[in-house]
Amino acid sequence: MAVELVIFDCDGVLVDSEPIYVRVGTTALRRLGWTIDEAEYAHRFVGCTNEYWDEQVGRTPPGWREQLEADYTAAVKAELCVVEGIEEALDRLTVPYCVASNGRHRTIRRSLELTGLASRFDGRVFSAEDVARGKPEPDLFLHAAATMGVAPERCVVVEDSPFGVTAAVSAGMRCLAYAAGVTPVSRLTGLGARLFQDPATLPDLIRSLD
Repeated sequence: MAVELVIFDCDGVLVDSEPIYVRVGTTALRRLGWTIDEAEYAHRFVGCTNEYWDEQVGRTPPGWREQLEADYTAAVKAELCVVEGIEEALDRLTVPYCVASNGRHRTIRRSLELTGLASRFDGRVFSAEDVARGKPEPDLFLHAAATMGVAPERCVVVEDSPFGVTAAVSAGMRCLAYAAGVTPVSRLTGLGARLFQDPATLPDLIRSLD
C-alpha cells in the first residue's frame, strides 16, 4: 500500500538528544538517592511521556525539578545536534512528513530550532499534549494522521523506542525503528518494526514499503 505520510519521532530520531537526557536524568535521580545507571535509565524512561516520568519519580524536594530543567536546558543548548543522516533523508523524501513526539510543544520547538530543523516541520508538529494518552498508546499517531488527512495504513512511523514502536503498531501503521541510538537492538526486536541503522537510507526503505 502506498505511503502517503511519514511520521517522525523527535528525540533520538531527528535530534540526538537521548544521550543528553539520559546522562542528565541519571545524575538527577542519583541526587535523590536512586541507585541507577545510564543503561537502566534509558531502559525505563527513553521515549516515555512526561506524565509517566513524573509518576515513576514521585515527590521531590523543593527546587529539585527546577535544577533538573536548568541542567537539561544548559546541556541541550551546548550539545544538541541533528541525528547524522536525517537531513539527507528529509531532502530526499518525496511524500509529506511531520513530527509526533511525547515531548511538550515547547521542548519539541526548542530542539527543532536549536538544530535548524524547525522550518522543515512548520505547522506539522504534534505533541502528547494534544491527546489524552501519549505513547505507547496509539492516540498521538492517530491524531497526527487524521490532522494530516491520511489513513493510518498509509502512514510510516520512524521511531527509536519501544514506547513509540508499540504506539505505531497499535495505530495500524508501519514502523521503521532506528537501532543505532541508546535503545539496545534487543529491545526493538520482535515488536513489529523493521530495524535500520542509517537514517540516510530512510527514503529507500520507505519506497520499498510501497
